[in-house]
Amino acid sequence: MREKREMLLIAPVLILWMQIPQVNGQQISQIPKFLPLQEGENFTTYCNSSSILSSLQWYKQRPGGSPVLLMILAKGGKVKTEQRLTGRLGETRKHGSLHLAAAQLSDVGTYFCAGHSALEA
Repeated sequence: MREKREMLLIAPVLILWMQIPQVNGQQISQIPKFLPLQEGENFTTYCNSSSILSSLQWYKQRPGGSPVLLMILAKGGKVKTEQRLTGRLGETRKHGSLHLAAAQLSDVGTYFCAGHSALEA
């Protein structure tokens, strides 16, 4: 009998550039904050900004590790696929998403977005 293994992928609201208090009043949020996921399931997280982004970055951080850049999206309406990951930046450049297909145990970690305001670029 095959054992079912469960894992937890966590997508908290963790934004690198938010270490500086608001930049030009820009705020960014990510949903869902946490998502329990079983192996083989799909996962999508969303990033929303209060202002137009010149670029949106997606990162993954393994427990005890440093953040690793997964992809950069710099054009509104852009869809980028790398292996089982698909990133999107909306036409308005205020919303993005990251989709992971068929989660594996090696995918466990914290996934988060960061962005640069078009005003900062």
